[in-house]
Amino acid sequence: MIRKLKERAGALADKIHTGRSRNEQVSLDVRLWLRDQIDRASGFLSALMEALLQCAGRNPDAVIPGYTHMRRAQAVLWPHYLLAYFEMFARDFERLQQARARVNVMPLGSGALAGSGFPFDRDAMARELGFDSVTRNSMDVSADRDFALDFLFAASTTMLHLSRLAEDWILYSSEEFGWLELGDGVTSGSSLMPQKKNPDSLELIRGKCGRVWGDFTSLFVTLKGLPSTYDRDMQEDKEPLFDAAYQLNGSLEMMRAVADSARLNPARPRAAAEESWVVATDLAEALARNGTPFHQAHQIVGRLVLESVRGGRKPADWTAAELTACAPEFTVEMIALMRPSEGMKTRELPGGTGPNAVAAALEEAGKRLAALLK
Repeated sequence: MIRKLKERAGALADKIHTGRSRNEQVSLDVRLWLRDQIDRASGFLSALMEALLQCAGRNPDAVIPGYTHMRRAQAVLWPHYLLAYFEMFARDFERLQQARARVNVMPLGSGALAGSGFPFDRDAMARELGFDSVTRNSMDVSADRDFALDFLFAASTTMLHLSRLAEDWILYSSEEFGWLELGDGVTSGSSLMPQKKNPDSLELIRGKCGRVWGDFTSLFVTLKGLPSTYDRDMQEDKEPLFDAAYQLNGSLEMMRAVADSARLNPARPRAAAEESWVVATDLAEALARNGTPFHQAHQIVGRLVLESVRGGRKPADWTAAELTACAPEFTVEMIALMRPSEGMKTRELPGGTGPNAVAAALEEAGKRLAALLK
């Protein structure tokens, strides 16, 4: 570079290194690059969040079973489920912005470790390069890669959430569930079995999570035993940073494409909810609201479920007369709670899966997303 510059500027080119150190320049260049990568990731992340809201809007009233321990637990609305991931990704967006704030501090003027001997206007340079502030200690700058670790942690947590969503949708699009149909553009066939439609894109996203966590671990362990200021080991920061940014941005972009292509078959999850006992908690809470201590209500409904399972009966198989005969604490109107969609109407607290609460949450999520995009 100096030779080329000297060909154009002559002997003046020899002054280019005045008051500069490779240490501060590397820190500057990494920050400039990483700032741009965070902006790209934030854009991809907001696009995915928008795709999830659009996916929710396609089936606003769909009922699905919610799971704990991979067992049907309680009925929820499909948009309520998608909003759970919206919230995860909203936190990821916030973490990326927090990392960006720590990246966006200008190190020039720090020298190798003791600061520059020339009267630079550091604030003016920061403004010209788009930095929010300048670093405060030259020795810290020489060894600081905390900003890189902040990004790698934010990237790893985002990949964790992507991996969980990918796992859900791999299951939900399988023949055993049959809830989701993924587009041909995000799936592939088998080299041997003509009937296969494999969720390769989701499997790759799930697999990339471990890779990005490895990038975080790699730099963390590299830095853990270093003495103060710069050591050559620190050149190992580039590969994990470059790889994590590349994998994160690619995964976010692919997951958005998957969300755009996904189509829910609402009849399948609704049937799964209706044939199981996801209404059990609704019944127990109805008894509690009617004055039965909840511990006793839990036992009463437990006996009802046990009797039903032994007799091969679903909630819809019960009549109001049979329900009240089962236990005197039940009332005739409680038979309505045998429908999963009815019990959800009791869960209208903010954050709950009641239809009104979910509608309000969707509206609020749209406003929050719009604010992020400004």
